[in-house]
Amino acid sequence: MYEILDSINSPADLKALNLEQLKQLCDEIRQYMVECCAVNPGHLGASLGAVELIVGWHYVYDAPEDKLVFDVGHQAYAHKILTGRRESFKTLRTEGGISGFTKPSESPYDAFVAGHASNSISAALGLAEAARLAGRTEKVCALIGDGALTGGLAFEGINNAGASKADLLIILNDNEIAIEHNHGGLHNYLLRISTSRKYNAFRNKVWDALGERGFRQFLQRWHRGLRSWLLRGRDIGYFENFGFRYFGPVDGNDIRVVVTALQRIKNLKGPRVVHFITKKGKGYAPAEADPVTWHAPGRFNPETGERIPGRRDADRYQDVLGDVLCELAAKDPAIVAITPAMTGGSGLNRFAKEYPDRFFDVGIEEEHAATFSAGLAAGGLKPFCCIYSSFSQRAYDQIIHDIALQELPVVLCFDRAGLVGEDGATHTGAFDLAAYRSIPGVTVSSPRDETELANLLYTAATTQHGPFIIRYPRGCGEGAAWKDAPRQALEPGKAEELCSGSEIAIIATGPVATAALKAAEAFPGKVGVFNFRYLKPFDEETLARVARTYKYIVTAEDGCLKGGLYSEVCESLARLGSHTPVEGIGIADEFVAHAPQSRQRAIYGLDENSLRKKIQNLLENQK
Repeated sequence: MYEILDSINSPADLKALNLEQLKQLCDEIRQYMVECCAVNPGHLGASLGAVELIVGWHYVYDAPEDKLVFDVGHQAYAHKILTGRRESFKTLRTEGGISGFTKPSESPYDAFVAGHASNSISAALGLAEAARLAGRTEKVCALIGDGALTGGLAFEGINNAGASKADLLIILNDNEIAIEHNHGGLHNYLLRISTSRKYNAFRNKVWDALGERGFRQFLQRWHRGLRSWLLRGRDIGYFENFGFRYFGPVDGNDIRVVVTALQRIKNLKGPRVVHFITKKGKGYAPAEADPVTWHAPGRFNPETGERIPGRRDADRYQDVLGDVLCELAAKDPAIVAITPAMTGGSGLNRFAKEYPDRFFDVGIEEEHAATFSAGLAAGGLKPFCCIYSSFSQRAYDQIIHDIALQELPVVLCFDRAGLVGEDGATHTGAFDLAAYRSIPGVTVSSPRDETELANLLYTAATTQHGPFIIRYPRGCGEGAAWKDAPRQALEPGKAEELCSGSEIAIIATGPVATAALKAAEAFPGKVGVFNFRYLKPFDEETLARVARTYKYIVTAEDGCLKGGLYSEVCESLARLGSHTPVEGIGIADEFVAHAPQSRQRAIYGLDENSLRKKIQNLLENQK
């Protein structure tokens, strides 16, 4: 039982609380988040740190009329709990439960989708301008973390918003700078002055009287310099140079200070930034001590903080990549690794430790990561750029213009390709096969197990002369004995026959090929399985032989059916003049709802059991 939280069914209920009660509510929200996320894992650390910011915002503002746009839903758990989803928060990231990210179709309090970083400022500016043009008085705020602020889209939004003079507030949640540097009377005094109604009325009159240039510009520069000196050298001119009013830094984990700051800033006009300092993992000792691990800790004991390891029947694909890349780098000093803020997620921790001079974490900057890799390749190196499949979408232009057009030997390793489980639609890597097979000169590959991933990495490192894409799933592999297997180059454009038959041919790419092989074992002599590890270049010669030999072809892929393997097979058969019937199994023309990865594979017919049933039905229908 929670004394205050249990009585909060909407943000309106906050208005009756005093500041002491708000402090208790923040503590209860943290406890509730810990208890729920211990069972249904989520992105815990960032949300623990942002509790006071969200409670304070809902206390001061009036949602859903006023809009709070999150930058990545990692910060949004308290928001979900306060906006009528307290009980459904127990279903977080489960099939049929609520999303781990903000989702407008889930709640009117979710102003905009927040799955990928750096979009909040642009979206909030659009909402603010839409309200202005419609004559509405609603307030619009963007809540962005210091990490997401590195993304290029955030810079574009800041540049446009500052020039627009829109009524927009950016709440900067900074959990990287030590909070003790920002305590003390001077900071609070400066905040009280800069947000004072009388001060701002006087300031605006003076500024208007001075005009745009001349002495006004001198005073503005002097004012920024003074504040920077008073704030121990902290450069606050960045936002002001873009046309924003800057307030802070403010203790973002003190609910009294948060409420006071937001109340004072609420009715000011124009583009504004309030800079809050928070502690990631705040209020839960294990998360405070190790914020990186507790960003997304998995299941754990809420009392002790002991993490409960998940079942792992095989090595994870990301770890295979990390180990093999180190193995290759030991023999080739030209190999370098690049990642946009996904060192651990992409399995590059070991590489970063063993080859620090050859490792580059560029922050949340996928576009830069791609072009930077192109520059490295143009300079004679062999860059392996490791990006999540869904995040690579943001670098599509750079992959075409900066890498492919110049035929540069950049290896693009797309982690989390295909179905990703509980992260859901925003992170599903459904579109990479369709998107990248259309680019001239690009090799597109998908390994069926750990050994094949190791061999594709070896192939890319030793034989490739242009862009080489390797896409692989989230999670564990198929249990292949990859560590001691000899490395071998796999000729691009050559498929592999896994077993032969006479009735039905399954053409698969990626780990689905392994599932298809297991399913075919129940129908000896009837089903052939072909591993098309390369979608591009495509093995049309093998396809022609399959079309001549088999009565029916089934394609299977962990990507969208439109534009991927199914489309390639149909297009190739049309060119060959073949009339062999084809049926495609893959991700339908829809966004994938969050659910366990195994469940998603069953939904789309990509697991062994579903493929076995499909084969059975086809064989029975042909009798």
